Amino acid sequence: MTKSYGEGDAFPDFTMETPDGGTVTKADLAGKKAVIFFYPKDNTPGCTTEAKDFTALKPEFDKAGVALLGVSKDSARKHQNFIAKHDLTVDLATDAEEGGLSDELGVWAEKKMYGKTFMGMVRTTYLLGEDGTILRTWPKVRVKGHAEEVLEAARSA
Repeated sequence: MTKSYGEGDAFPDFTMETPDGGTVTKADLAGKKAVIFFYPKDNTPGCTTEAKDFTALKPEFDKAGVALLGVSKDSARKHQNFIAKHDLTVDLATDAEEGGLSDELGVWAEKKMYGKTFMGMVRTTYLLGEDGTILRTWPKVRVKGHAEEVLEAARSA
């Protein structure tokens, strides 16, 4: 049973693999605001657009003191290819572990497409405060204009 995480709740602790074989943890983000965006799959149209939009705005997020982290179930190797193919500068992490962060948050969920039911990542974004508290959540994200909306929210939070 997953707990429901909403605004004002502490974001759960996590450790995930990064494309370079290292790890990223919740503690690594402490002391600054952070945007963690969950997306279904590397090199698919919507996910590529979202990652490129966040990459394009990364200098603005940096100026605002906001860390960016994109998360999917793809392997570190797939993330490396995704970064290289699209010149991404946004940090990515792998949440492939069963019972990992996306499971904990409930964003790895049952989806339906073309009459088939399957488990998949529900595109969701979290804005965290400097203390790791959830300031805002965007469930079931529509990609167009999303990175800009998140940047504005991060600047005003």
